[in-house]
Amino acid sequence: MSTDLKTATKLAVPGRGGKRKLTYPWILLIIAVGLVAVSVLRAVTGTADLTSTGQFGAALSAAVPIGLAGLGGLWSERAGVVNIGLEGMMMLGSFAAGWAGWEHGPWAAAAAGIIGGALGGLVHAIATVTFGVDHIVSGVAVNILALGTTQYLAMLWYGQEGSAAMLAGGNDKQSPPMPDMPTFTVPGLSDWLTSLEGHHWFLVSDIAGILGAAVTNVSWLTLLTLGLFIGTFYALWRSSFGLRLRSCGEAPLSAESLGVNVYSYKYAAVLVSGALAGLGGAFLSIGVHFYQDGQTGGRGYIGLATMIFGNWRPGGVAMGAGLFGFMDAMQLRSGGPTVHALLLGLAALLAVLALFRLRAAKRTQAVVAGIAAAVLVIWYALADTVPLELVEASPYIATLLVLALFSQRLRPPKANGKPYRRGQGT
Repeated sequence: MSTDLKTATKLAVPGRGGKRKLTYPWILLIIAVGLVAVSVLRAVTGTADLTSTGQFGAALSAAVPIGLAGLGGLWSERAGVVNIGLEGMMMLGSFAAGWAGWEHGPWAAAAAGIIGGALGGLVHAIATVTFGVDHIVSGVAVNILALGTTQYLAMLWYGQEGSAAMLAGGNDKQSPPMPDMPTFTVPGLSDWLTSLEGHHWFLVSDIAGILGAAVTNVSWLTLLTLGLFIGTFYALWRSSFGLRLRSCGEAPLSAESLGVNVYSYKYAAVLVSGALAGLGGAFLSIGVHFYQDGQTGGRGYIGLATMIFGNWRPGGVAMGAGLFGFMDAMQLRSGGPTVHALLLGLAALLAVLALFRLRAAKRTQAVVAGIAAAVLVIWYALADTVPLELVEASPYIATLLVLALFSQRLRPPKANGKPYRRGQGT
């Protein structure tokens, strides 16, 4: 075997000639260590809500729209189209869901949200794929266009004096309320896990609280989201369609030379991206029973950060969405005490990071991480809570910290964001 062929083999096979592959045993070990660490933190700080069913149920609900936005970004960018218009597509989905939901129910709202987001994706695809507009400029334009469109239509459809929408409870800032989306609870198992959680046993009660969130009052849209993550993995990594789509984001000229219609695949990816983001916006409207101005609250941007943190892989996006959803739910449910408890957990993580950096001979980074850990420990010891402003900003701070820590391990698609014109390689 030649040297070139050996090199190609190492590059082609994950985990060879480079970083160690993250296998399932390693993933299970990381999860186990994480569970023990959270249990220790809960026991040391006495913050019972840290692993409660209510906290993780709220985190699951908060993670769904973020995860759908991140999954939408993954589809688009795997085909080579940068999509920072996810926030605008979520706005369109949220508005469309509010419009359809109050008249036809929550399932119609979900379908309308998908269509609304897909329309935003279509605008982005026409601008970037057909006319070659810079992807960032187009994404910003979609966000601005969506904001203006939804505000204008809300005033026109919901805020008109004497209209049916206003009589049903709408106004120029929100739609009339819609019926509840059905939820499911696993009988017997839910009660048993709730009982175990109430004992506050180390690790056992913590696991029961986390598992209880997955079997108690779970929205059917949450199950649909889980199916979309699994379906995305099989569609993009286990099918010829996915191979062609990903080739458009890695080497579109090579894909074109093999007969792939790059334009069609890019259009399909961006439309799916918008539809997923729109469903995320619809989830927000359905969850509170109406569309409201400013409802997305920057979740499209957090979804974009989740996609980057997840290294453009569905599993990574799901993990990132769970993390940011937990932080989002925590600042809404528990506030200062739980964020205060997490100061100690973050200090421990920084201390471990300092040891790894020291072992890698990166002394400056090790010193910075060690000092930060010491500051957090002192802060935890001297205060009983944290300011409300910091609590409200905690999801965005978590986003910045995660991206800062993992930015060196990222590998975006090679042709992501680069202009492509048919036949330019000939």
